[in-house]
Formats: sequence, C-alpha cells, structure tokens
Amino acid sequence: MRFFVDSADVAAIAELNDLGMVDGVTTNPSLILKSGRNILEVTKEICDMVSGPVSAEVVALKAEDMIAEGRKLADIAENIAVKVPLTWDGLKTCKVLSDDGLMVNVTLCFSANQALLAAKAGATFISPFIGRLDDINLDGLELISDIRQIYDNYGFDTQILAASIRTANHVTQCALIGADVMTAPPSVIKALATHVLTEKGLDQFTKDWAQTGQKIL
Repeated sequence: MRFFVDSADVAAIAELNDLGMVDGVTTNPSLILKSGRNILEVTKEICDMVSGPVSAEVVALKAEDMIAEGRKLADIAENIAVKVPLTWDGLKTCKVLSDDGLMVNVTLCFSANQALLAAKAGATFISPFIGRLDDINLDGLELISDIRQIYDNYGFDTQILAASIRTANHVTQCALIGADVMTAPPSVIKALATHVLTEKGLDQFTKDWAQTGQKIL
C-alpha cells in the first residue's frame, strides 16, 4: 500500500519524503488555506520535491469550468493528478480529462455506487472518506472493502485511495482490505511508529544500560 501525505505543508512533506515515506501527496482547498500559500506556487514546490502523484483540486462546480481549471492545474507539472468532486459534473470532467491522458482523483466518495461511476468515467484514483462516514455512525472501512470487491469483480484499473484516515487502525485495516493507497496527515503517519510496549521496552533497556556503566562512544 502506497503512502500519500494529506498536506500542503512543504516542511512536513519534506521531513517524511527524506525518510522515503512519501509516494505522493494530496491537497484540497482547506489544506491550501491552512498553508497560507498560493495554490499554484505551493503545488509546484511539492511537485518538484515528490516524484509521485500530487493531487490538486478544482474549485468550480460546473463541468466546463472544472475542465478549464483542471487543465491549468495539470500544466503545473507532469505528476499532477487533477482532483474533482464526485458529482455529475465532476464525473463529466473526469471523463474528459482522463481521455486527455491526465491523472484524475475523484474525491468525496461516500458510497460504492459512486465509486463504480468514477471507475466507469476513467478515474485514476477514487477517494473514499473513512473518517467522515465514521462521524455519522457508518462504517468507513466497510466502504473500502465493498469498493475493493467491486473493482476486483470487474477488473477496473481505478486505484482505491483511502482518505479521511485519522487513526493507526484505519491504516492497518486499509492495508488488510487491499486499498492501493492511503492518504493521511503527517501526524497520523508519524504516529504509526508509536507503540506503548516499544516505549516501555526502550525505557527498560536504557535503565539497564545505565547500570552497566559502559559507553559505546
């Protein structure tokens, strides 16, 4: 399962990228706002840093305008994946841009039927939102499983990009289900290295080593 970073914070992306933890990046209008940067400038900087797909989202609501915005975003770099919402106009945009040979990430997916439509429209990635479904007492991970089965049943090439990931358990379950990609904030990715028993064991080793009176350096 590939790891995408859900962020427009260049420094945070760079830290993870230096460790080989970044296979791609996803951004959205909220993350651009949080960064305080111009969308074209910060996206170009991220694309120059990361070799994998970098999702940049359109903000128009009508297909004609989405297509124009998508083409402009795609001009930023060859590794841009144009991000469009899962609306009828978004699907129209997906079809046009994918026919142009561009990568398209269809986002805000909350049902298996929506994912099926995106695949038929030629989406490169489908982004089902786990955490937001959990927020309304629905099982976001069950959606990932349903999409995986449907795509495998019919041989769709669209990749499942699990989004709205908030916990380490979300990551584990997505990997077990077979999501192609997961995208998460830097804090969630870094938290994957944390385990209470690791910390407990390290603390004991440190105390025992101190009692030996030895040094390695």
